Amino acid sequence: MVARQLQSLLERIYDVPLDCDVERFLLTDRDALPQHVRATPTDEQLLVADGGGELSLGLFLDPALLARLDAANPLELLDGGNLADYWTALEGVSHFVYLAWNAAHDRPVSLHELELQAEVDKYAATALLLRAQHPPRFPVELHRLLFERARVSEALAGDRAGLYRRANHYAARFCRHLGRLLAPVGAAAQSRAAVELRRFYRLTNAKKVRHIECLA
Repeated sequence: MVARQLQSLLERIYDVPLDCDVERFLLTDRDALPQHVRATPTDEQLLVADGGGELSLGLFLDPALLARLDAANPLELLDGGNLADYWTALEGVSHFVYLAWNAAHDRPVSLHELELQAEVDKYAATALLLRAQHPPRFPVELHRLLFERARVSEALAGDRAGLYRRANHYAARFCRHLGRLLAPVGAAAQSRAAVELRRFYRLTNAKKVRHIECLA
């Protein structure tokens, strides 16, 4: 299924193998969600509960979204017809993988960190997937589509709109740097980008921000 494939994609990019399978945590019945989530018009939502020292996760992906992705699997061919759905599902799986990996290493995660990493994941996973599907072309338009044309929905974000904008701003700066590493064709460029991505993934939120602020 697509969610598991997206998890495997992120695990390979960042070298973060997990013992858990996102499919086991997948929720597809909107009516069974908490009321505050049901009332939100979103196709993706990560549900987190921390009780008694144990972290409980659930990832809601709308069944219509999953059906569209199964019919036009982006892992086989990513194009304008399935890009938006791919990003929606990838964001949810990104949240799941990042929380699960940090929880396994007893590391806390802030909402800003979660959103920042998800934006980076969308850029990196998309660039690498498109490069694999259409070698040797690099998608120079990707940064503009993902960041420069992106708008935070006030209806969905509510009082967190500023946090999402800040995460998007820092992710855009980091991904501009990442794009320069990925653009050249060849194994050396791929290796440099992999080292940078994996190092960034393991930084704390404060260190991620400081790293980005030091980039040219």
